[in-house]
Amino acid sequence: RDVMGSAGTEAPVRLQVDSCLRTLSASRDPGEIVHALRTLTRNLEDGEFTRLHYTHAIQVLVSAHCFGGSCDDEEIKKLWCEMFLRGPPDQTLLLLLDTISSTGESAALERCMSVLEKFLSAGRLQVLLWSRCEVGGACSDSPQLRETIIGHLAALPSITCNHLHTDTPDAFLPQQYYPLLAASILDSLEKTCCALRAGQDCSLGFVAQVLGKVCIQGYTQIFETLAPRLSSLTRVDPLWQRVTQRLLEKVPERCTECVITGLIRSLSGAAAVSRLMGNLVVTNKKAQFVLTHKLLLQQYQHTTALLKSVLGYLALDSERRTLLKQVLRSVCQVWCNSSAVKHTSVEQQLYVSKALLLCVALLSHSEIQELRQGNCMLGGVQCRLDSSIERIRRMGMIVGECLSHKLDTPGSQLKFQVSKMKASCILQKLQMCSSHFYYYNCELEIFVSFLDSQSGQSVPSEAGRGSDSELDSDDDLTPYDMSADQEKKKSAPPRYVRDCLEALISSDDAERVELSLQQAEALFRKNVKATQEVSVQFSKVLLHLEDRYSTAHFHTLRQNAMVALTVTDVKPVVDYWTTEFYSLNYSLRQRMDILEVLALSAQELSEPIINKHAGAQPISAVTALEQCDDITHCRSQPLCTGRGPQVTFDLLGSDHLVLGRLLHTLGLLMHLAINAPVASQMGRALLDFVWTVRFHTDQMVRRGVVFAVCGVFLSMPGENLLAELGDDLMETRAWLADVAENDCDADCRSLAVQSLMLLDKNLKTQLQIPDMET
Repeated sequence: RDVMGSAGTEAPVRLQVDSCLRTLSASRDPGEIVHALRTLTRNLEDGEFTRLHYTHAIQVLVSAHCFGGSCDDEEIKKLWCEMFLRGPPDQTLLLLLDTISSTGESAALERCMSVLEKFLSAGRLQVLLWSRCEVGGACSDSPQLRETIIGHLAALPSITCNHLHTDTPDAFLPQQYYPLLAASILDSLEKTCCALRAGQDCSLGFVAQVLGKVCIQGYTQIFETLAPRLSSLTRVDPLWQRVTQRLLEKVPERCTECVITGLIRSLSGAAAVSRLMGNLVVTNKKAQFVLTHKLLLQQYQHTTALLKSVLGYLALDSERRTLLKQVLRSVCQVWCNSSAVKHTSVEQQLYVSKALLLCVALLSHSEIQELRQGNCMLGGVQCRLDSSIERIRRMGMIVGECLSHKLDTPGSQLKFQVSKMKASCILQKLQMCSSHFYYYNCELEIFVSFLDSQSGQSVPSEAGRGSDSELDSDDDLTPYDMSADQEKKKSAPPRYVRDCLEALISSDDAERVELSLQQAEALFRKNVKATQEVSVQFSKVLLHLEDRYSTAHFHTLRQNAMVALTVTDVKPVVDYWTTEFYSLNYSLRQRMDILEVLALSAQELSEPIINKHAGAQPISAVTALEQCDDITHCRSQPLCTGRGPQVTFDLLGSDHLVLGRLLHTLGLLMHLAINAPVASQMGRALLDFVWTVRFHTDQMVRRGVVFAVCGVFLSMPGENLLAELGDDLMETRAWLADVAENDCDADCRSLAVQSLMLLDKNLKTQLQIPDMET
């Protein structure tokens, strides 16, 4: 009897629906259409209709021609919209999006776009999400249907924009849709809290899957709306904390990384992260891997604020502090790894340095004592001091000094000659740090700004800080006018080259030495014959000359004199420079001086005679390749202090800094010889020389190799590239492509790309087939 009763109930509903749909499909009578629509809208409250017949009914409505010009059109439109806005929101959303994505320009497409806009503005997304939060709300869904609904919810802007292109309504664009979706999620969470207070169970699995799907598709800006509101609500309500933490626990594993990263990026401070995430990092292995390893050691594009939030979150709870110690050990191992210093970019090393400094700042006094016993960070300092990259050396000094002041006893702390003012600020902040997160919010900004600065900042002098009026009791006396006075010199400037040489060799008079240095360049250029007689001897004196009297502009005067000697008597002096460069018992600074003098001399000699000037340009003005501005900086950067003279010369070993600058200088000389007849032979020889060190572990050496190759491609005529290099060109091109894609140094990658462009341009010009004349 029950079975027959159920069948009897279903049959009238089905027959009634079929009759209405036939009317809507075929009838042109507005009265019949209105009656059919009213009948269908009355059935929207019937569970059987919405479960079995609703989807088919709205399919017919989408394709039916129900809009005429009679007086009943407005009522037809109203009833038509009600069918979409009062029915099951999941079925409506799927049908509308599928219709929009598969329909060309037509009235049906316009109707679907219009009703979808009304669907969104009427809050139907909130109804859809909450229907899945209620217990039993999604029990009947198949996994395939559930995944389809989630996919359409997460990708509505992509689905519509891919089909509508520039005709996409603003409501479907990501800038408007995802804030609306975020508000719908917040509404569902609020209803969940109310239901829990009323003793009802709820499920957040569907909402968590939607959130994960949105984030994994790259739209983590949904947290720009979610995160601030959740942070505010969880600050005062423990139930909101519990609901938010449960939501994050339900996020699918494959979406965990993008959800956590997007959330932390949008929150301000570790306390907010702790309220929203709870101990997720302890209970969820994927979250633990992301927070303790991937965000800290495998990625380096994140901001300092995110680092603070992650590490502070680990430090705020006793259960999570064990992970903080684990992170510190991992970061310490990476920071002290000499291979990582050579094969990772400067930006990544800076990121790891910030993480290390933050970890140490978060340690308690007892934890610092434990770390002090096994402190092995000195190796990380040493391998950075050995680097040829200035920023890496600076990084090693600053981080090493800061960590030493935090971990070492006062008698054994490291001290480097760095910017005193900025360094002291960092140290003061670190010494004031306690284990609480909020006490160290400022020192990292000072640290980062110091590391990123390319030049030191001088400390303000104590002189002049007092008030002159307090010290000078003779303010009412009129001073003498001494503006035209000149300091009387005890010594006269040398007038001959040999007098200048004698003064630099044997004089103990600081003033005479200074005058000789000031006059040397002009004397060389004015007295060419006399200069050539003593050029090699004078070169030796200048190469070994030290600044014993702290002469003003000593290095510039000495360098200009060495350049003037070189261009005045080229072959003997250049032979001397190149011989001494490979000799023993010279410091790294002297070898660098030789390379700089050769580069400046070559630049002056390569200029047209009418444009030659009386003095050498400063090294910062040498920019032979405009695309390679970093080379100038490479030659002008200061050397590490405290290494001293090198009695041996290991060019292919520990002296990689000299090798890198040698390669840069050779590349510059190659480019300056662009108009020389021997340019092709020089290019062939230079490529053979640099080819053996193209896989060197030091970044500066690899930059030098690519720069030299770039100089060859710029300087050799296109026809000679094919003739002189031949089959080697393809191997060179493959190597450059690998550097451009995989090298850890950004400058190497940039130079390789430019070299490839130069090579391709030359080859295209030479391989062009001219038009055949008929």
